[in-house]
Amino acid sequence: MRRTHLAHQFVEFIPDRLEEGVIYISQRYGTAAHKCCCGCGEEVITPLTPTDWTLRLDSSVVTLHPSIGNWSFACRSHYWIRRSKVIWAGDMSQQRIERGRAMDRAAKQAYFEAANRKKDIHSQSPSNEGPSKTEAPGLLYNLWLALKRWLNS
Repeated sequence: MRRTHLAHQFVEFIPDRLEEGVIYISQRYGTAAHKCCCGCGEEVITPLTPTDWTLRLDSSVVTLHPSIGNWSFACRSHYWIRRSKVIWAGDMSQQRIERGRAMDRAAKQAYFEAANRKKDIHSQSPSNEGPSKTEAPGLLYNLWLALKRWLNS
């Protein structure tokens, strides 16, 4: 059965058996998990990191960003979770999927390079006050994210 809404449950550990229609969120381990919203029964694991997915809690609803593209599942389902509602998106061509994956890899690389530069600058600073206010080590990463959102919209 195709889902249109998800309940959420905060847990320390993701349960061994996921219930249909529930997204489990482990803040401690930075992970969210749910059964695929198409009803195929596959488990969807989303790491909550600056370079993967982000989760926002507003009142009693959750938003997961970016979309869930289950391209390795037989169902190839694609959807957004916005304010606990499942918003279905269309299938994507293999070329577009590969382009998105390449952009994800580039964004991760840019993010970690920027974080390492920031760390190096901070460790080299004689006063240990860190980088100057004019530096923007995450600029490239933010540009990649903006481009990715635009292409996925």
